[in-house]
Amino acid sequence: MSSELFHTIEAIGREKGIDTDVIIKAVEEAYAAASRKYYRSKEDFGARFDPDSGQFLIFARHTVVEEEELVDPQTEIPIEEAREKDPGIEIGAVIETPRGGAEAPLTRIAAQAAKQVIYQKVKEAEREIVWEEYNDRVGELLTGQVKRFDRGDMIIDLGRAEAAAPRREQSRAEHYNPGDRIRAILVNVERQGKGPQLIMSRASELLVRKLFEMEVPEIYDGTVSIVSVARDAGERTKIAVRSKDRDVDPVGACVGMKGSRVQAVIRELRGEKIDIVQFDDDPSNYVRNALNPAAINRVGIRDYETRDMEVIVSEDQLSLAIGKRGQNVRLASKLVGWNLDIKSELEKKEEVEAEMERMARASQELGRLPGIDTSVVNLLLDQGFRALEEVTMASMEDLTSIDGIDEDVAIEIHDAAEQLLEILEQEAAEAEAAEAEAGEYVEEEAEGEVAEEADDDGEPAFEAEAAEAAETTEEAEVVAEQETAEADEADTTKEG
Repeated sequence: MSSELFHTIEAIGREKGIDTDVIIKAVEEAYAAASRKYYRSKEDFGARFDPDSGQFLIFARHTVVEEEELVDPQTEIPIEEAREKDPGIEIGAVIETPRGGAEAPLTRIAAQAAKQVIYQKVKEAEREIVWEEYNDRVGELLTGQVKRFDRGDMIIDLGRAEAAAPRREQSRAEHYNPGDRIRAILVNVERQGKGPQLIMSRASELLVRKLFEMEVPEIYDGTVSIVSVARDAGERTKIAVRSKDRDVDPVGACVGMKGSRVQAVIRELRGEKIDIVQFDDDPSNYVRNALNPAAINRVGIRDYETRDMEVIVSEDQLSLAIGKRGQNVRLASKLVGWNLDIKSELEKKEEVEAEMERMARASQELGRLPGIDTSVVNLLLDQGFRALEEVTMASMEDLTSIDGIDEDVAIEIHDAAEQLLEILEQEAAEAEAAEAEAGEYVEEEAEGEVAEEADDDGEPAFEAEAAEAAETTEEAEVVAEQETAEADEADTTKEG
Protein backbone atom coordinates (compact mmCIF):
# COMPACT_ATOMS: atom_id res chain seq x y z
CA MET A 1 0.00 0.00 0.00
CA SER A 2 2.71 2.42 1.03
CA SER A 3 4.91 1.80 -1.97
CA GLU A 4 2.07 1.64 -4.48
CA LEU A 5 0.37 4.91 -3.43
CA PHE A 6 3.57 6.87 -3.07
CA HIS A 7 4.89 5.64 -6.41
CA THR A 8 1.62 6.64 -8.05
CA ILE A 9 1.94 10.13 -6.59
CA GLU A 10 5.52 10.39 -7.86
CA ALA A 11 4.46 9.22 -11.33
CA ILE A 12 1.74 11.88 -11.52
CA GLY A 13 4.26 14.49 -10.43
CA ARG A 14 6.72 13.52 -13.16
CA GLU A 15 4.00 13.41 -15.82
CA LYS A 16 2.57 16.81 -14.94
CA GLY A 17 5.85 18.40 -13.95
CA ILE A 18 4.53 19.05 -10.45
CA ASP A 19 6.42 18.68 -7.18
CA THR A 20 5.46 15.57 -5.20
CA ASP A 21 4.75 17.60 -2.04
CA VAL A 22 2.12 19.59 -3.97
CA ILE A 23 0.29 16.39 -4.95
CA ILE A 24 0.53 14.98 -1.42
CA LYS A 25 -0.98 18.20 -0.07
CA ALA A 26 -3.78 17.93 -2.62
CA VAL A 27 -4.47 14.33 -1.56
CA GLU A 28 -4.51 15.36 2.10
CA GLU A 29 -7.09 18.04 1.38
CA ALA A 30 -9.09 15.49 -0.59
CA TYR A 31 -9.14 13.09 2.37
CA ALA A 32 -10.21 15.93 4.66
CA ALA A 33 -13.10 16.73 2.32
CA ALA A 34 -14.04 13.06 2.16
CA SER A 35 -14.05 12.88 5.97
CA ARG A 36 -16.52 15.77 6.18
CA LYS A 37 -18.78 13.85 3.81
CA TYR A 38 -18.39 10.61 5.76
CA TYR A 39 -18.89 11.99 9.28
CA ARG A 40 -21.45 14.59 8.15
CA SER A 41 -19.92 17.05 10.54
CA LYS A 42 -19.05 20.74 10.34
CA GLU A 43 -15.76 20.18 12.16
CA ASP A 44 -12.60 21.52 10.59
CA PHE A 45 -11.14 18.22 9.36
CA GLY A 46 -7.59 17.75 8.23
CA ALA A 47 -5.47 14.87 6.98
CA ARG A 48 -1.80 13.96 7.09
CA PHE A 49 -0.12 11.44 4.78
CA ASP A 50 2.53 9.09 6.11
CA PRO A 51 4.83 8.06 3.20
CA ASP A 52 6.24 5.14 5.19
CA SER A 53 2.91 3.46 5.99
CA GLY A 54 0.98 4.91 3.05
CA GLN A 55 -1.90 5.82 5.41
CA PHE A 56 -3.73 9.07 6.08
CA LEU A 57 -4.31 10.27 9.63
CA ILE A 58 -7.65 12.09 9.90
CA PHE A 59 -8.06 14.71 12.62
CA ALA A 60 -10.32 17.59 13.61
CA ARG A 61 -8.88 21.03 14.35
CA HIS A 62 -10.18 23.11 17.27
CA THR A 63 -9.13 26.60 18.28
CA VAL A 64 -8.42 27.09 22.00
CA VAL A 65 -10.64 29.79 23.59
CA GLU A 66 -11.76 30.91 27.06
CA GLU A 67 -14.71 29.08 28.54
CA GLU A 68 -16.99 32.11 28.46
CA GLU A 69 -16.00 32.93 24.83
CA LEU A 70 -16.94 29.53 23.44
CA VAL A 71 -19.35 29.98 20.50
CA ASP A 72 -19.03 26.91 18.22
CA PRO A 73 -18.05 23.65 19.98
CA GLN A 74 -17.35 21.99 16.61
CA THR A 75 -14.48 24.35 15.79
CA GLU A 76 -13.52 25.64 19.27
CA ILE A 77 -12.43 24.06 22.54
CA PRO A 78 -12.28 25.52 26.10
CA ILE A 79 -8.83 26.14 27.54
CA GLU A 80 -9.39 23.77 30.50
CA GLU A 81 -10.31 20.83 28.24
CA ALA A 82 -7.42 21.55 25.88
CA ARG A 83 -4.90 21.59 28.78
CA GLU A 84 -6.02 18.12 29.75
CA LYS A 85 -4.51 16.96 26.43
CA ASP A 86 -1.63 19.41 26.31
CA PRO A 87 -0.77 21.22 29.57
CA GLY A 88 1.36 23.83 27.82
CA ILE A 89 -1.19 25.00 25.26
CA GLU A 90 -2.23 28.68 25.16
CA ILE A 91 -5.26 30.71 24.05
CA GLY A 92 -5.52 30.95 20.24
CA ALA A 93 -3.56 27.76 19.55
CA VAL A 94 -5.01 24.95 17.41
CA ILE A 95 -5.28 21.45 18.80
CA GLU A 96 -5.69 18.39 16.58
CA THR A 97 -7.99 15.56 17.72
CA PRO A 98 -7.72 12.23 15.80
CA ARG A 99 -10.92 10.89 14.21
CA GLY A 100 -11.78 7.40 12.99
CA GLY A 101 -8.61 5.62 13.90
CA ALA A 102 -5.67 5.51 11.57
CA GLU A 103 -7.61 5.96 8.37
CA ALA A 104 -11.17 7.03 7.74
CA PRO A 105 -13.25 4.72 5.53
CA LEU A 106 -14.29 6.31 2.21
CA THR A 107 -17.78 5.86 0.86
CA ARG A 108 -18.55 6.25 -2.84
CA ILE A 109 -19.64 9.89 -2.38
CA ALA A 110 -16.63 10.66 -0.21
CA ALA A 111 -14.29 9.07 -2.75
CA GLN A 112 -15.84 11.11 -5.56
CA ALA A 113 -15.33 14.29 -3.52
CA ALA A 114 -11.72 13.33 -2.87
CA LYS A 115 -11.14 12.71 -6.58
CA GLN A 116 -12.59 16.11 -7.47
CA VAL A 117 -10.37 17.88 -4.96
CA ILE A 118 -7.26 16.09 -6.23
CA TYR A 119 -8.07 16.98 -9.83
CA GLN A 120 -8.67 20.62 -8.94
CA LYS A 121 -5.45 20.94 -6.94
CA VAL A 122 -3.41 19.35 -9.70
CA LYS A 123 -4.88 21.71 -12.30
CA GLU A 124 -4.13 24.70 -10.07
CA ALA A 125 -0.54 23.51 -9.70
CA GLU A 126 -0.22 23.16 -13.48
CA ARG A 127 -1.53 26.68 -14.01
CA GLU A 128 0.91 28.09 -11.51
CA ILE A 129 3.79 26.33 -13.23
CA VAL A 130 2.73 27.76 -16.61
CA TRP A 131 2.47 31.24 -15.10
CA GLU A 132 5.93 31.06 -13.52
CA GLU A 133 7.48 29.69 -16.73
CA TYR A 134 6.05 32.19 -19.22
CA ASN A 135 5.47 35.35 -17.16
CA ASP A 136 9.15 36.27 -17.43
CA ARG A 137 9.30 35.40 -21.13
CA VAL A 138 7.02 38.18 -22.41
CA GLY A 139 8.63 39.68 -25.51
CA GLU A 140 10.37 36.46 -26.57
CA LEU A 141 10.01 34.80 -29.96
CA LEU A 142 8.43 31.38 -29.41
CA THR A 143 7.86 28.50 -31.80
CA GLY A 144 4.72 26.38 -31.72
CA GLN A 145 2.23 24.48 -33.82
CA VAL A 146 -1.16 25.70 -34.98
CA LYS A 147 -3.68 23.50 -33.18
CA ARG A 148 -7.08 24.89 -34.14
CA PHE A 149 -9.09 28.06 -34.75
CA ASP A 150 -11.68 29.33 -32.30
CA ARG A 151 -13.92 32.20 -33.49
CA GLY A 152 -11.09 33.69 -35.51
CA ASP A 153 -8.48 33.23 -32.77
CA MET A 154 -5.54 30.98 -33.60
CA ILE A 155 -4.78 28.43 -30.87
CA ILE A 156 -1.07 27.54 -30.75
CA ASP A 157 0.36 24.50 -29.01
CA LEU A 158 3.63 25.34 -27.25
CA GLY A 159 4.14 21.88 -25.78
CA ARG A 160 3.33 22.31 -22.09
CA ALA A 161 0.80 25.06 -22.67
CA GLU A 162 -1.53 26.53 -25.25
CA ALA A 163 -1.43 30.13 -26.46
CA ALA A 164 -3.91 32.21 -28.41
CA ALA A 165 -3.25 34.66 -31.25
CA PRO A 166 -6.37 36.87 -31.46
CA ARG A 167 -7.52 38.10 -34.85
CA ARG A 168 -6.13 41.58 -34.11
CA GLU A 169 -2.67 40.03 -33.58
CA GLN A 170 -2.67 38.18 -36.90
CA SER A 171 -1.16 39.48 -40.13
CA ARG A 172 -3.54 40.04 -43.03
CA ALA A 173 -1.03 38.62 -45.50
CA GLU A 174 -0.64 35.30 -43.73
CA HIS A 175 -2.74 32.14 -43.68
CA TYR A 176 -2.11 29.10 -41.51
CA ASN A 177 -3.69 25.66 -41.30
CA PRO A 178 -3.86 23.30 -38.31
CA GLY A 179 -0.54 21.50 -38.01
CA ASP A 180 1.60 24.34 -39.46
CA ARG A 181 4.68 25.45 -37.56
CA ILE A 182 4.59 29.10 -36.48
CA ARG A 183 6.87 31.62 -34.81
CA ALA A 184 5.28 34.46 -32.89
CA ILE A 185 5.96 36.95 -30.11
CA LEU A 186 4.61 36.34 -26.61
CA VAL A 187 3.04 39.73 -25.85
CA ASN A 188 1.11 39.05 -22.64
CA VAL A 189 0.33 36.50 -19.93
CA GLU A 190 -3.09 36.99 -18.37
CA ARG A 191 -4.37 35.35 -15.21
CA GLN A 192 -7.83 33.91 -15.83
CA GLY A 193 -10.21 31.59 -14.03
CA LYS A 194 -9.19 28.68 -16.22
CA GLY A 195 -5.51 29.41 -15.83
CA PRO A 196 -2.92 31.68 -17.47
CA GLN A 197 -3.87 32.85 -20.95
CA LEU A 198 -0.82 33.27 -23.20
CA ILE A 199 -1.33 35.93 -25.89
CA MET A 200 0.91 35.70 -28.96
CA SER A 201 1.22 38.02 -31.94
CA ARG A 202 2.34 37.99 -35.56
CA ALA A 203 1.37 41.64 -36.04
CA SER A 204 3.55 43.16 -33.34
CA GLU A 205 6.43 45.49 -34.21
CA LEU A 206 8.49 43.49 -31.74
CA LEU A 207 8.37 40.54 -34.15
CA VAL A 208 10.33 42.56 -36.74
CA ARG A 209 12.91 43.53 -34.12
CA LYS A 210 13.44 39.92 -33.04
CA LEU A 211 13.73 38.67 -36.62
CA PHE A 212 16.38 41.28 -37.45
CA GLU A 213 18.26 40.39 -34.26
CA MET A 214 18.37 36.78 -35.46
CA GLU A 215 19.50 37.67 -39.00
CA VAL A 216 21.90 40.59 -38.34
CA PRO A 217 24.89 39.82 -36.08
CA GLU A 218 25.65 43.55 -35.73
CA ILE A 219 22.27 44.08 -34.07
CA TYR A 220 22.73 41.07 -31.80
CA ASP A 221 26.14 42.27 -30.54
CA GLY A 222 24.95 45.89 -30.15
CA THR A 223 27.03 47.54 -32.90
CA VAL A 224 23.83 48.45 -34.77
CA SER A 225 20.69 49.34 -32.85
CA ILE A 226 17.07 49.55 -33.94
CA VAL A 227 15.77 52.98 -32.92
CA SER A 228 12.17 52.69 -34.02
CA VAL A 229 9.78 50.46 -35.94
CA ALA A 230 6.47 51.41 -37.60
CA ARG A 231 4.41 48.63 -39.09
CA ASP A 232 1.22 47.87 -41.01
CA ALA A 233 1.21 44.12 -40.52
CA GLY A 234 1.06 42.24 -43.82
CA GLU A 235 1.69 45.32 -45.96
CA ARG A 236 4.66 47.51 -45.06
CA THR A 237 7.20 48.15 -42.30
CA LYS A 238 9.61 51.03 -41.76
CA ILE A 239 12.59 50.46 -39.49
CA ALA A 240 15.10 53.10 -38.39
CA VAL A 241 18.61 51.98 -37.45
CA ARG A 242 21.80 53.65 -36.22
CA SER A 243 25.40 52.50 -35.75
CA LYS A 244 27.78 53.00 -32.84
CA ASP A 245 30.74 52.39 -35.15
CA ARG A 246 31.45 54.93 -37.88
CA ASP A 247 32.91 52.20 -40.08
CA VAL A 248 29.68 50.17 -39.99
CA ASP A 249 26.84 51.19 -42.28
CA PRO A 250 23.65 50.34 -40.32
CA VAL A 251 21.43 50.14 -43.40
CA GLY A 252 23.90 47.99 -45.31
CA ALA A 253 24.32 45.68 -42.34
CA CYS A 254 20.57 45.07 -42.18
CA VAL A 255 20.24 44.61 -45.93
CA GLY A 256 23.14 42.16 -46.17
CA MET A 257 25.02 40.89 -49.18
CA LYS A 258 22.69 41.14 -52.19
CA GLY A 259 19.83 41.69 -49.76
CA SER A 260 20.17 38.25 -48.16
CA ARG A 261 19.45 39.36 -44.58
CA VAL A 262 16.43 41.51 -45.25
CA GLN A 263 15.07 38.92 -47.69
CA ALA A 264 15.15 36.31 -44.93
CA VAL A 265 12.97 38.58 -42.78
CA ILE A 266 10.64 39.29 -45.69
CA ARG A 267 10.17 35.57 -46.29
CA GLU A 268 9.32 35.00 -42.64
CA LEU A 269 6.75 37.83 -42.88
CA ARG A 270 5.27 36.30 -46.06
CA GLY A 271 6.33 39.04 -48.50
CA GLU A 272 5.76 42.12 -46.33
CA LYS A 273 7.62 45.16 -47.73
CA ILE A 274 10.37 46.56 -45.48
CA ASP A 275 11.96 50.03 -45.70
CA ILE A 276 15.24 50.39 -43.78
CA VAL A 277 16.17 54.03 -43.10
CA GLN A 278 19.04 55.60 -41.22
CA PHE A 279 18.33 57.47 -38.01
CA ASP A 280 19.48 61.10 -37.80
CA ASP A 281 19.63 63.36 -34.75
CA ASP A 282 18.38 66.22 -36.92
CA PRO A 283 14.57 65.83 -37.13
CA SER A 284 14.46 67.35 -40.63
CA ASN A 285 16.98 64.88 -42.05
CA TYR A 286 15.33 62.05 -40.15
CA VAL A 287 12.00 62.88 -41.81
CA ARG A 288 13.63 63.04 -45.24
CA ASN A 289 15.01 59.53 -44.70
CA ALA A 290 11.72 58.22 -43.31
CA LEU A 291 9.70 59.42 -46.34
CA ASN A 292 11.84 57.49 -48.82
CA PRO A 293 11.49 56.83 -51.71
CA ALA A 294 9.86 60.26 -52.18
CA ALA A 295 12.16 63.24 -52.86
CA ILE A 296 11.63 66.06 -50.34
CA ASN A 297 12.16 69.71 -51.29
CA ARG A 298 11.87 71.42 -47.90
CA VAL A 299 11.08 70.52 -44.30
CA GLY A 300 9.90 73.13 -41.82
CA ILE A 301 9.24 72.72 -38.10
CA ARG A 302 6.06 74.46 -37.00
CA ASP A 303 6.08 73.69 -33.28
CA TYR A 304 8.57 71.75 -31.18
CA GLU A 305 6.16 71.26 -28.28
CA THR A 306 3.36 69.71 -30.34
CA ARG A 307 5.95 68.15 -32.70
CA ASP A 308 4.32 69.47 -35.86
CA MET A 309 6.30 69.54 -39.08
CA GLU A 310 5.53 70.74 -42.61
CA VAL A 311 6.96 68.87 -45.60
CA ILE A 312 7.02 70.42 -49.08
CA VAL A 313 7.39 68.25 -52.18
CA SER A 314 7.06 68.81 -55.90
CA GLU A 315 3.80 67.96 -57.69
CA ASP A 316 5.08 64.69 -59.16
CA GLN A 317 6.30 63.49 -55.74
CA LEU A 318 3.14 64.27 -53.75
CA SER A 319 1.34 60.96 -54.29
CA LEU A 320 4.57 59.02 -53.69
CA ALA A 321 5.22 60.84 -50.41
CA ILE A 322 1.68 60.27 -49.15
CA GLY A 323 1.53 56.67 -50.33
CA LYS A 324 -1.39 54.36 -50.97
CA ARG A 325 -4.20 55.27 -48.57
CA GLY A 326 -1.73 57.56 -46.79
CA GLN A 327 0.40 54.61 -45.69
CA ASN A 328 3.84 56.11 -46.40
CA VAL A 329 3.30 59.34 -44.49
CA ARG A 330 1.46 57.54 -41.67
CA LEU A 331 4.29 55.08 -41.10
CA ALA A 332 6.92 57.81 -41.44
CA SER A 333 5.08 59.95 -38.88
CA LYS A 334 4.93 57.04 -36.44
CA LEU A 335 8.58 56.19 -37.06
CA VAL A 336 9.96 59.68 -36.34
CA GLY A 337 7.38 60.68 -33.72
CA TRP A 338 6.33 63.90 -35.49
CA ASN A 339 3.03 65.00 -37.01
CA LEU A 340 3.76 65.44 -40.72
CA ASP A 341 1.74 67.72 -43.01
CA ILE A 342 2.73 67.10 -46.63
CA LYS A 343 1.99 69.77 -49.24
CA SER A 344 2.92 70.35 -52.86
CA GLU A 345 4.75 73.48 -54.03
CA LEU A 346 1.53 74.74 -55.65
CA GLU A 347 -0.50 74.26 -52.46
CA LYS A 348 2.17 76.06 -50.45
CA LYS A 349 2.27 78.92 -52.94
CA GLU A 350 -1.52 79.34 -52.81
CA GLU A 351 -1.41 79.20 -49.01
CA VAL A 352 1.26 81.91 -48.86
CA GLU A 353 -0.66 84.13 -51.27
CA ALA A 354 -3.87 83.69 -49.26
CA GLU A 355 -2.00 84.53 -46.05
CA MET A 356 -0.51 87.63 -47.66
CA GLU A 357 -3.95 88.80 -48.78
CA ARG A 358 -5.33 88.16 -45.33
CA MET A 359 -2.38 90.00 -43.81
CA ALA A 360 -2.98 92.98 -46.10
CA ARG A 361 -6.67 93.11 -45.22
CA ALA A 362 -5.85 92.82 -41.53
CA SER A 363 -3.24 95.57 -41.77
CA GLN A 364 -5.71 97.83 -43.55
CA GLU A 365 -8.49 97.10 -41.07
CA LEU A 366 -6.41 97.41 -37.90
CA GLY A 367 -4.71 100.48 -39.34
CA ARG A 368 -8.05 102.30 -38.98
CA LEU A 369 -8.04 101.94 -35.18
CA PRO A 370 -8.61 105.48 -33.97
CA GLY A 371 -5.80 106.87 -31.84
CA ILE A 372 -3.60 103.77 -32.10
CA ASP A 373 -0.05 104.18 -33.34
CA THR A 374 1.18 102.17 -36.35
CA SER A 375 3.88 100.49 -34.25
CA VAL A 376 1.20 99.11 -31.91
CA VAL A 377 -0.78 97.85 -34.91
CA ASN A 378 2.35 96.05 -36.15
CA LEU A 379 2.74 94.42 -32.73
CA LEU A 380 -0.83 93.12 -32.98
CA LEU A 381 -0.19 91.80 -36.47
CA ASP A 382 3.03 90.07 -35.35
CA GLN A 383 1.09 88.31 -32.58
CA GLY A 384 -1.36 86.84 -35.08
CA PHE A 385 -4.32 89.21 -34.84
CA ARG A 386 -6.00 89.15 -38.25
CA ALA A 387 -9.46 90.63 -37.63
CA LEU A 388 -11.04 93.42 -35.62
CA GLU A 389 -13.29 90.91 -33.84
CA GLU A 390 -10.20 89.07 -32.56
CA VAL A 391 -9.00 92.28 -30.91
CA THR A 392 -12.35 92.99 -29.25
CA MET A 393 -12.59 89.41 -27.94
CA ALA A 394 -9.00 89.37 -26.63
CA SER A 395 -8.64 89.50 -22.85
CA MET A 396 -6.55 92.02 -20.98
CA GLU A 397 -4.03 89.29 -20.24
CA ASP A 398 -3.70 88.44 -23.95
CA LEU A 399 -2.95 92.04 -24.87
CA THR A 400 -0.59 92.86 -21.97
CA SER A 401 1.41 89.68 -22.65
CA ILE A 402 2.66 91.37 -25.85
CA ASP A 403 5.98 93.14 -25.39
CA GLY A 404 5.47 96.91 -25.70
CA ILE A 405 1.81 96.92 -24.65
CA ASP A 406 1.02 97.81 -21.06
CA GLU A 407 -2.36 97.91 -19.34
CA ASP A 408 -3.18 101.50 -20.39
CA VAL A 409 -2.35 100.82 -24.04
CA ALA A 410 -4.37 97.58 -23.90
CA ILE A 411 -7.42 99.53 -22.67
CA GLU A 412 -6.95 102.09 -25.47
CA ILE A 413 -6.70 99.29 -28.04
CA HIS A 414 -9.82 97.60 -26.76
CA ASP A 415 -11.84 100.87 -26.71
CA ALA A 416 -10.60 101.84 -30.18
CA ALA A 417 -11.52 98.41 -31.54
CA GLU A 418 -15.05 98.66 -30.16
CA GLN A 419 -15.40 102.20 -31.56
CA LEU A 420 -14.15 101.15 -34.99
CA LEU A 421 -16.44 98.13 -34.96
CA GLU A 422 -19.45 100.42 -34.36
CA ILE A 423 -18.32 102.65 -37.23
CA LEU A 424 -17.96 99.68 -39.58
CA GLU A 425 -21.39 98.37 -38.59
CA GLN A 426 -22.91 101.81 -39.25
CA GLU A 427 -21.16 102.01 -42.64
CA ALA A 428 -22.44 98.56 -43.51
CA ALA A 429 -26.00 99.57 -42.58
CA GLU A 430 -25.79 102.75 -44.68
CA ALA A 431 -24.43 100.79 -47.63
CA GLU A 432 -27.25 98.30 -47.34
CA ALA A 433 -29.84 101.10 -47.26
CA ALA A 434 -28.28 102.79 -50.31
CA GLU A 435 -28.31 99.50 -52.18
CA ALA A 436 -31.96 98.96 -51.36
CA GLU A 437 -32.83 102.51 -52.52
CA ALA A 438 -30.95 101.96 -55.78
CA GLY A 439 -32.90 98.76 -56.33
CA GLU A 440 -36.24 100.57 -55.91
CA TYR A 441 -35.15 103.23 -58.43
CA VAL A 442 -34.30 100.57 -61.02
CA GLU A 443 -37.74 98.96 -60.60
CA GLU A 444 -39.49 102.33 -61.11
CA GLU A 445 -37.50 103.01 -64.31
CA ALA A 446 -38.50 99.60 -65.66
CA GLU A 447 -42.19 100.24 -64.94
CA GLY A 448 -41.98 103.62 -66.74
CA GLU A 449 -40.57 102.04 -69.89
CA VAL A 450 -43.42 99.50 -69.96
CA ALA A 451 -46.01 102.30 -69.57
CA GLU A 452 -44.56 104.29 -72.52
CA GLU A 453 -45.11 101.32 -74.85
CA ALA A 454 -48.90 101.46 -74.33
CA ASP A 455 -51.05 102.83 -77.24
CA ASP A 456 -52.97 106.14 -77.31
CA ASP A 457 -56.13 104.60 -75.83
CA GLY A 458 -54.11 103.68 -72.85
CA GLU A 459 -53.95 100.03 -73.89
CA PRO A 460 -50.67 98.28 -73.38
CA ALA A 461 -48.56 97.55 -76.45
CA PHE A 462 -49.30 93.86 -76.43
CA GLU A 463 -53.11 94.62 -76.49
CA ALA A 464 -52.70 96.90 -79.55
CA GLU A 465 -50.73 94.24 -81.35
CA ALA A 466 -53.47 91.71 -80.60
CA ALA A 467 -56.18 94.04 -82.03
CA GLU A 468 -54.15 94.63 -85.21
CA ALA A 469 -53.72 90.89 -85.67
CA ALA A 470 -57.48 90.39 -85.29
CA GLU A 471 -58.25 93.00 -88.02
CA THR A 472 -55.83 91.29 -90.41
CA THR A 473 -57.55 87.97 -89.81
CA GLU A 474 -61.01 89.46 -90.63
CA GLU A 475 -59.76 90.93 -93.96
CA ALA A 476 -58.30 87.55 -94.92
CA GLU A 477 -61.60 85.84 -94.24
CA VAL A 478 -63.54 88.33 -96.53
CA VAL A 479 -61.08 87.79 -99.40
CA ALA A 480 -61.44 84.04 -99.02
CA GLU A 481 -65.27 84.26 -99.20
CA GLN A 482 -65.10 86.36 -102.37
CA GLU A 483 -62.79 83.88 -104.08
CA THR A 484 -65.11 80.99 -103.15
CA ALA A 485 -68.16 82.80 -104.62
CA GLU A 486 -66.35 83.54 -107.89
CA ALA A 487 -65.32 79.90 -108.19
CA ASP A 488 -68.90 78.68 -107.70
CA GLU A 489 -70.16 81.11 -110.38
CA ALA A 490 -67.56 79.88 -112.88
CA ASP A 491 -68.61 76.26 -112.32
CA THR A 492 -72.28 77.15 -112.93
CA THR A 493 -71.46 78.84 -116.26
CA LYS A 494 -69.58 75.76 -117.47
CA GLU A 495 -72.47 73.49 -116.60
CA GLY A 496 -74.91 75.76 -118.51
